[in-house]
Amino acid sequence: MIAFPPGAKVWLAGGATDMMGWTPPLARRQAVSLAIGRRNMSVSVIGVDIAKRVFQVHGVDAQGRTVLRRRLTRATFLAEMATHPPCLVGMDAGSGAHHWGRCLAELGHDVRLMPPQYVRPYVKGNKHDAADAEACCEAVQRPGMRFVPVKSEAQQATLMLHGVRDHFIRRRTGAINALRGHLAEFGLVSANQRAGLNQLLIAVEETGSTLPREVTDLLGMIAAEIRDYDRSIAELDKKLVAKCKEDDVSRRLRAMPGVGPVIATAMPAFLTAGGSFDRASSFAAWLGITPRQHSSGGKERTFGITKRGNTYLRKQLIHGARAVVRVARGRTGGIWDWINKMLERRHFNIVTVAVANKMARIMWSMVTKGTAYRAA
Repeated sequence: MIAFPPGAKVWLAGGATDMMGWTPPLARRQAVSLAIGRRNMSVSVIGVDIAKRVFQVHGVDAQGRTVLRRRLTRATFLAEMATHPPCLVGMDAGSGAHHWGRCLAELGHDVRLMPPQYVRPYVKGNKHDAADAEACCEAVQRPGMRFVPVKSEAQQATLMLHGVRDHFIRRRTGAINALRGHLAEFGLVSANQRAGLNQLLIAVEETGSTLPREVTDLLGMIAAEIRDYDRSIAELDKKLVAKCKEDDVSRRLRAMPGVGPVIATAMPAFLTAGGSFDRASSFAAWLGITPRQHSSGGKERTFGITKRGNTYLRKQLIHGARAVVRVARGRTGGIWDWINKMLERRHFNIVTVAVANKMARIMWSMVTKGTAYRAA
């Protein structure tokens, strides 16, 4: 019988044990084995699942073997990533992804963001942080994967300006609808345009109103809310106009019919020179202004537009195209002849979507190639 000194550890087939007969848990033995046995292997691809406080990291080497599986906190994430040599990093293009993408790029990593709906098919088994990180690591290596370019702080600031403005517009629309609905209960209705709204505001705010005092006090709060939103939106519009005058790309886009300060400043925030779209038709398809297709067996079937991609940018393009189509009758030359010919055989809304598609493709060429608008 072999005698061992007190407290000595013995390596058996199942793992390390001591003289008291204690064996480490299986999960800990696997983690220790993974950390010790593959410590010297270099990481070539890392998948990261980001969250509010806890980040999950999954790394593989050049042969595809798992060499890194770790759960990190928000404070230790960058310190851990700095210990690895520059490698390919894949993440979901979710909240905060662009910020962490810029931070990892400063460390020398090749960061690629992916749409979450394209990463989901690579999740194995149940969904949890470790499975999501492994799915990101697997999806980023696929040759046919589509990526989202990491936006700069200036681009995100411009998009935030558009987001706040759109938020105020939606809140103002809700307040206007509430005011109209309440006044309709007392027999006061008006037109749908701004002139009709002004009549309702005067009926609420004037001192000699025929409405009960309690009603005017309550609806006066809604009227004040509408006035505040009007001032905030007007202030943001001034900022958009100033930003449009400062940026060279926005000034070139303004020369195109149907493009105002909103579209001219939003488009460069989504697109950059040599962006992620290889051609103009791919950008139009990403915006969701191309026909939805369900074809099989060589038989092609098309329906309405897909409405995929960015909702805000598609909405603004539709508004701009509608303004162009509305004034097209009676004009000749260039795009006007094409629009008028379509109006002779197609519905107004169909022509509007077609014009929005053409506007998107032209602006893609202007932004990525650095060209100016040339009227045919």
